[in-house]
Amino acid sequence: MRAVLQRVRRGSVTVEGRVVGAIEQGFVALVGVTHSDTRAQADLLARKIAQLRVFDDDEGKMNRSLLDVGAGVLLVSQFTLYADARKGRRPSFTDAARPEVASPLIDYLAERLRAEGVVRVEQGVFGAMMLVGIQNDGPVTIILDTAEL
Repeated sequence: MRAVLQRVRRGSVTVEGRVVGAIEQGFVALVGVTHSDTRAQADLLARKIAQLRVFDDDEGKMNRSLLDVGAGVLLVSQFTLYADARKGRRPSFTDAARPEVASPLIDYLAERLRAEGVVRVEQGVFGAMMLVGIQNDGPVTIILDTAEL
């Protein structure tokens, strides 16, 4: 699994003119799933996201986690994180898992984030055209890949 985490002051997902998920302080997590991913990768990613210390402490140093500051996660499935643009001008998405594999893993990741203690976990709509609003804080953007954790 791959995730692009953006620390935000607020984030939202709109589908067909309706807000379907929104958070205040926390992460907008754009997450892609590949063919070999299992619940074990989702467990690992949930722990890492919940415990990643990129929120400011009282001295202004990035030393606190989502759990420490009571922040939320807006989880957005994004198969394009597995794009391969090495050849030609049109990316290939063959490394992205099929929806029947990816969708349940995204839902499971949301469950695991809640089990890790994240107070608010919101989601986009799998497979929908989404308008993602991100008010990046910092900016702070972290890329995680479970193949490298």
